[in-house]
Amino acid sequence: MQGFKIGKVDMTPFTKDVNGDLFICQIYVDDIIFGCTNEKLSHEFGDMMSREFEMSMIGELNFFLGFQIKQVKGGIFIHQEKYCRDLLKKFKMGDCKPISTPMSTNEHLDADVDGKPVDQSTYRSMIGSLLYLTASRPDIMFSVCLCARFQAAPKESHLTAVKRILRYLKHTPSIGLWYPEGAKLELLGYSDSDFAGYRVDRKSTSGVSWSSKKQTVWLCPFAEAEYIAAGACCAQILYMKQSLLDFGVVCGSMPLLCDNESAAKIAKNPVQHSRTKHIDIRHHFLRDHEAKGDITITGVRSEEQLADIFTKPLGEETFCRLRSELNVLDWSNFI
Repeated sequence: MQGFKIGKVDMTPFTKDVNGDLFICQIYVDDIIFGCTNEKLSHEFGDMMSREFEMSMIGELNFFLGFQIKQVKGGIFIHQEKYCRDLLKKFKMGDCKPISTPMSTNEHLDADVDGKPVDQSTYRSMIGSLLYLTASRPDIMFSVCLCARFQAAPKESHLTAVKRILRYLKHTPSIGLWYPEGAKLELLGYSDSDFAGYRVDRKSTSGVSWSSKKQTVWLCPFAEAEYIAAGACCAQILYMKQSLLDFGVVCGSMPLLCDNESAAKIAKNPVQHSRTKHIDIRHHFLRDHEAKGDITITGVRSEEQLADIFTKPLGEETFCRLRSELNVLDWSNFI
């Protein structure tokens, strides 16, 4: 493709600078999405592709791989309402009683060894369907990933937790991601760790671009756990930073916000051997990138920690506030 640059991180997008206008073409198997800051160039590219290849032009993007895209005055809204309603119907939860949060603050799931087993195939199907929904619904990332840990031997207690997530989706089927027009691009990382309420292993999760994962490192002090989580967050930031370069966006030092002061000090001070010598050396790359200036470890107050929505069950008020701060909004409010 003459004049186009292939992505270095993700090799499916192609970009081209046309007299100062950015043209982007994304290819997924036999589907193509393209757009440009100059609408005329988009039409010319569409006409050219139709002449060169046997293909059909659907027009303005409004549906792709289960995602619904609404391009309205003031911004773009991405959601999966149809997929969500189909999911509820598939698992016979279309008439369930709605609930305002995906997980109770009093809910602490464990392996429930003595619990009554449920059909593993159905449980796995529910988890798989919900995981696909998390692409546009970061508000259910934590609860879905937690329930996914019990797929090997699901019990009634785990199925009840999954059904609660579906009840929450019944309450919020049209929620999605809102990208306002003219918004300033700012890449931030929020890192958090929490395993105080878990009864299966110790769990630590980090949130950036809505990821929630169990840590594979067994640590006792909270500071060290936060340090490992910050390292995982740093890796995500560097990945996103490189991805943005493919679109001509150059980012300087990225702020990484952590609400644990001790973890931030470990990252900044290479002399604390007594506190850190037992940590695998591979996790100290966080310290290296802090020194290089790729990231800047910054403190954040616990009440302003956005990653909390990815690390623990929250009360309705806090949950809804953090959900809104992530720009996860209800599409029905834009109609």
